[in-house]
Amino acid sequence: MLFLATCATSSWAGLLDLTGVNLLRQTTTNLNGTGIIVAQPEASSGGALPDFEVNPGNSTVNQPKSLFTYYSDSGTATNYPNSAGIQSGHANGVASFFYGLPGGVATNIGHVDNYDANYFINSIISPAQDIPARIVNQSFIAPTNGQESIDTLYDNYSASRGVLFVSGVGNGGVVYPPSTCYNGIGVAAYGTVNSSIGPTLDGRCKPDITAPQEGANLVTSFTTPLVSGSAAVLLQAGLRGDGGSDTNAASDMRTLKALLLNGAIKPNGWTNGTSTPLDARHGAGMVNLFNSYRQFVGGQHAAIEQTSVSTNAAHPPGANEGNISQWSGWSFGSISSTSTPPPGKDTINHHYFNLTNSGSPGPFTATVTLVWNRQNGQTAINNLNLFLYNTANSNLIAQSISRADNVEHLYVRELPQGRYDLQVWKAGGTSINGRVTSSETYALAWEFFTMPLAVSQSDTNLVLSWPIYPTGFVVESTPSLSAPSWTTIVASPPVIDGTNPLTLPASANQKFFRLRRPAF
Repeated sequence: MLFLATCATSSWAGLLDLTGVNLLRQTTTNLNGTGIIVAQPEASSGGALPDFEVNPGNSTVNQPKSLFTYYSDSGTATNYPNSAGIQSGHANGVASFFYGLPGGVATNIGHVDNYDANYFINSIISPAQDIPARIVNQSFIAPTNGQESIDTLYDNYSASRGVLFVSGVGNGGVVYPPSTCYNGIGVAAYGTVNSSIGPTLDGRCKPDITAPQEGANLVTSFTTPLVSGSAAVLLQAGLRGDGGSDTNAASDMRTLKALLLNGAIKPNGWTNGTSTPLDARHGAGMVNLFNSYRQFVGGQHAAIEQTSVSTNAAHPPGANEGNISQWSGWSFGSISSTSTPPPGKDTINHHYFNLTNSGSPGPFTATVTLVWNRQNGQTAINNLNLFLYNTANSNLIAQSISRADNVEHLYVRELPQGRYDLQVWKAGGTSINGRVTSSETYALAWEFFTMPLAVSQSDTNLVLSWPIYPTGFVVESTPSLSAPSWTTIVASPPVIDGTNPLTLPASANQKFFRLRRPAF
């Protein structure tokens, strides 16, 4: 039996504005996790009856008893209270932000399978028993000395059954399993020094993403369900066709993970490197469901061209003149490389984009995320990389080339207008070069954008407006550009026809304006 610990001990109020949930609700219809089955394993203190259960009647849960099934070594129950276990205040707090009313992200999910965590690992994950849930929230940690075996169990399970595990990374020190598994999402907490910081003990980038928390000592237990709830909403959207007619690709765990990471907003201090795709504290950034969903509805777009080169040879842009029309969207595809004849062939999938915008001639920002699995039964991962080239001169603009991670991530600012080749590259040759299997399935999410700020006059007032997507921007003003001192304009503008309009009285202290991101 594993020793498990919860990631926190109390509940706190949700921050749905910061995670883009409220904005999504303003601009879409009935995206609330409808029909999605989820799982919530909870660590217990090991009493005669395990204390792991969500109380449906708790004031922040407010869900019918029929929504829950409870599982432990003491039995299975479909009523509450029951003999399988007893109430957990921690479980209630997690539930309140996962699917609780009114503060949850996915408030209309179809069913919750609530497990004692030891039972879940030893009777479900380890013997690989099927479960109906596709999204599993894990607000508990396990000992680091079992990381390798725990990672293997979870990766094999998720790869073979299409389950997405969303786990808290822990409240300080190293990143703990099961958040360390390759195929899951490890969640940190923003705004606290108590959240665990990567990399993992074996040198990989974790956490994957960050969510907001409230209260100085209440961290990843209650940030994790904000991400789990977001995953459940995206899964609902994919199954109902919001991402296109290929609902199998749209609802795949790799697609959901790529979109969640790529929609994240970069906090102050966020950084990554060529071989370290994610920030050690924040992962890809702060989760924003609105941004992820808007990239989702940009649709699925296949690679324009595929080329191959000798292993480790140069791979400049190809010759195809086609372009992907959507500047935000996703792709779900496969890529194969060869080991023979020696030294084998690397393969490149090319996604071309023509970035021109006469209405807003400023530079673009690019955010791109590539996700693939550690395959079932494998100890290593295929080596996939991301490259961004300027097709006009074949100059390399940016690259993400981690050998350790099964996530690659690019974040490029001040990208000039032009035509670009976004490459997904797979190593050929032998395992020494990073080729584990001949073929790999991947999900790719992207966003290229400029953010125009329009300024007009209405009587004696100024009217500022800017697009609602991508979100996460604030308006700042300064009286002079010679030695600017920028001040944030505190306001919550309405959403009208896809824009944020903001009316201000004309003032000598507000002569120049700009949009800035991040907004926290």
